[in-house]
Amino acid sequence: MVNIKTLFLIFTILLLSGIPVQANDKPEPARTGFFPFSVWYSGGKARPPMLSDITPQSEEEWRHDLKQIRALGFNTIRTWVEWAKCEPLRGEYNFENLHLLMKLAEEIGLQVFIQIYVDSPPDWAMDLFPHYISEAQNKRKVNQQSVTGLCPDDPEAEEIIITFFTETAKVASSYPNLSGWGLWSEPRPGKRVNPDSRPDAHFCRCPGTRTRFRHWLMDKYGSLDSLNRAWYRSYSTWSQIDPPMSRKLLTYTDFSDWKTFFSEKLADDMRTRYEAIRKADPNSLITAHTANASLFLSPLGPGEWTDDFLMSEPPDFYGVSIYPKHNQPDRHWSVTKLRAVMDFTRSANREKGGWHAGELQAGKGIISLFVSEPVLPEDHRIWIWSAIAKGAKGVNMYAYYPMSSGYEAGGYGLINLDGEITERAVHAGEIASIVDRNQELFLFSTPVKAEIGIVYNPLSQMVGGMQHSHYPDAHTNSLLGYFRAFADQNIPVDFIHRKHLEKQELADYKLVLVPWPLMITKEAAEGIRVFVENGGHILAEARIGRKDERGYASEIIPGLGLHDVFGVREHEVSMRDDVGLVITDTAHPAISNLDSGNMLSGALYAKSVAPLENREIDILARHYNGKPAIVSAKYGKGQAILAGTYLGMANHPNPVAENEKFFINLLSWAGVDRPFISSHDGNKENYVEVRLQDNKNGFVLYLFNHSDSIEDVTVYLATPKSGNYRVRDVIMDQERRIRARNNILTLETRIDARQVKVLEIW
Repeated sequence: MVNIKTLFLIFTILLLSGIPVQANDKPEPARTGFFPFSVWYSGGKARPPMLSDITPQSEEEWRHDLKQIRALGFNTIRTWVEWAKCEPLRGEYNFENLHLLMKLAEEIGLQVFIQIYVDSPPDWAMDLFPHYISEAQNKRKVNQQSVTGLCPDDPEAEEIIITFFTETAKVASSYPNLSGWGLWSEPRPGKRVNPDSRPDAHFCRCPGTRTRFRHWLMDKYGSLDSLNRAWYRSYSTWSQIDPPMSRKLLTYTDFSDWKTFFSEKLADDMRTRYEAIRKADPNSLITAHTANASLFLSPLGPGEWTDDFLMSEPPDFYGVSIYPKHNQPDRHWSVTKLRAVMDFTRSANREKGGWHAGELQAGKGIISLFVSEPVLPEDHRIWIWSAIAKGAKGVNMYAYYPMSSGYEAGGYGLINLDGEITERAVHAGEIASIVDRNQELFLFSTPVKAEIGIVYNPLSQMVGGMQHSHYPDAHTNSLLGYFRAFADQNIPVDFIHRKHLEKQELADYKLVLVPWPLMITKEAAEGIRVFVENGGHILAEARIGRKDERGYASEIIPGLGLHDVFGVREHEVSMRDDVGLVITDTAHPAISNLDSGNMLSGALYAKSVAPLENREIDILARHYNGKPAIVSAKYGKGQAILAGTYLGMANHPNPVAENEKFFINLLSWAGVDRPFISSHDGNKENYVEVRLQDNKNGFVLYLFNHSDSIEDVTVYLATPKSGNYRVRDVIMDQERRIRARNNILTLETRIDARQVKVLEIW
């Protein structure tokens, strides 16, 4: 049972010790003065990306649907255009569906968000440019029914693709109810393709992509001699170079170059689409959304991986598909995955000030014979408000009607296929109405700044190249092990990309965690050094910098000069199924509430270290053999802890109590400030999630009861001043006044099972 008085005392002491109140210097959402809350609908019952044929009855049928959508409470529809249907002959466009839908939506008072699909090209394009059709590793071409289609890596093919974007924008931008654009739905190479090639096949290998890869290598290496040295080759011309296709013993620099190229290429493709829309529409919001947060993906796969941090750069907002009950019940999302998907997407858009829920599951999931558990109104409550609490500036529910064809037929609908309105449709519409009535509040409130950053570094997943490890989930679990410990305590935390280390963009953070850091760049290592030297606190795991970005081994580990930051060098390392680390130094702030002899749990490696000559280190824990396992060292104005194992990996999917105590202790070690604490922090049995946003007027506090019991919750919120505050229950539209004492506002409330509360405070 949480001791409320103890929490209050601790929080008061911290505040009186000089903790600053969170500042409101957040970026405002880009290019938006409107919060779209939509359902996917294109007229009729055709499933995306298909379009219905126009009949004499279409106008009245569509008008009826749109009136019902507006009556439910939605302010927007997310429609789509599909290249094959809308440009049946080159240069001859058929936008009759779009015209009719835009006209009817304007009549009824609905905004329109347009998703563009070019994955399945028209037949004339495939006939005209057969050499630009996407190609797998085994040289097999992928036909247009496989939704990969025409590869944009040749200028001619790219031109006809982006021309369609611009022509669509010319048509739609003439309507005053155009809300925005979806450039790309779930971008990834080899999308939904199984070309019966090798399991490690990688897309695309058509002539255009190979040429583009060579130009990328020219820019990176500058000369063929430099590339030959890096790859250990003897090319005499650039034209000899092809993407790597086989495993090899000597180096895998070619493989990491190929994967890095492709992640950057996809972001460049996104930028090209963005610019094509901007030619005809200079003002509307432009977004895109991924199928799954890249935290849960790997560059080692055959073509499913994209890097969200790179893909988020070109559009105004980048988003994600949210399907917590996608199909198979045993794969439904946990609360941890729901939070991680949203927080990772939010983090990838940190500089943008928001993101979009590009697709949010509207009804039960179906794939062939697999059927999910029913999607209930309480599911939508948690999912929708969670997205908004984590900074979403648009929610798009997929879809209005269930899928009418394909392997998803019968699934994902907000209403039934015969038009019957469901209970979940009514409740989702009520949430949409609340958001619409409070547009400014949700648009201009953003999650409070986090002072903890967890480094996402997909380069570490490439260790071994095609001959990669047998621990495919190690990178994901390592990050989630730390994330869940802080999230369960309702402590704000960001994911940050390796590029933030490289660019030394860490000023917002006091504590940086570097899990699974086997392979990093020289620039990232320098970023770590500068961060600690300037007063930052960092915890890194075993074998950091073991290899550089080429896959070449460091002479000393920690590598790339980081041994000097951590004050030690690797002594020996061995593999273990279970790694126990015995606490020794309970005087260190990171161990303060643990007892001598307590055990932390690690994974995979048991690594011991030896201190460098003339360096003082604190030994916080030892391995079973008595050798140093976790050490702390001062460097410049900051401090660095090195763990000789993978503590995060050991903490997920099954959390370890002692590990989590250690992780939370890192806050006091690094001087991390908490904007609030609650009576349910760390309560895993009856979990109440608390999220805080701020704006120029005050705060928005969100409470999510993920449990099946009624919970009494107390939140202690740090405020800029004492005195009376107005507190409005946004959902119930009820207001009260509460007095803050000693710059702490104490909010007490009761929340029913699977319910959400949203409180505006000013």
